[in-house]
Amino acid sequence: MFTGIVEELGKIQTITEHKIKIQAKNVLEDTKIGDSIAVNGVCLTVCEIGKDFFVSDISPETVKITALRYLKEGSCVNLERALPVNGRFGGHIVSGHVDSIAKCMAISKINDFYNIKFNLEAESLKYVVKKGSIAVNGISLTVAEIINSSIVVAVIPHTFENTSLKLLKVDDYVNIETDILSKYVEKFLSTGDNKSGISMEFLLENGF
Repeated sequence: MFTGIVEELGKIQTITEHKIKIQAKNVLEDTKIGDSIAVNGVCLTVCEIGKDFFVSDISPETVKITALRYLKEGSCVNLERALPVNGRFGGHIVSGHVDSIAKCMAISKINDFYNIKFNLEAESLKYVVKKGSIAVNGISLTVAEIINSSIVVAVIPHTFENTSLKLLKVDDYVNIETDILSKYVEKFLSTGDNKSGISMEFLLENGF
């Protein structure tokens, strides 16, 4: 499990359909072969470690459903180690299992802050709520607005400058992971599985 708080920017040294080698520093501390590292929000397993790099395998399914396929040698990626049991929970629950990819539609700066607009697939959009959390390339962000099939996320200066968002351009694709809690709510409320007595009316009455 991850929290969407990026630890550092890594740089891709090599990438193929099956492997990725990333130059890194901070995330290598205490990391062992078999550990998980989120790369632009994609949970990958470390299979080789060097002094200033790690290597992970990439499955065909990962290539198919994530924006890793758009990366190339020299690309910068957001890196986060899995949350330790005694770690601080700074963002929101992020599993590292990408739901879909999204295209960047607009980037606007308001004083030192940024609003970034993404076009989302309908399957992902249904799990998004205004003021709720969403992981964009592994970054925990707040949804400021929902406009038809698009969302706008609000980005503070620190997040913008210390993640790959500072390199993002219009028409670039990013990995999207919606809040897993919304999926559990849907599961509990589904006709076949709702045996708990929880209803939409119950949730509304109790502030959800």
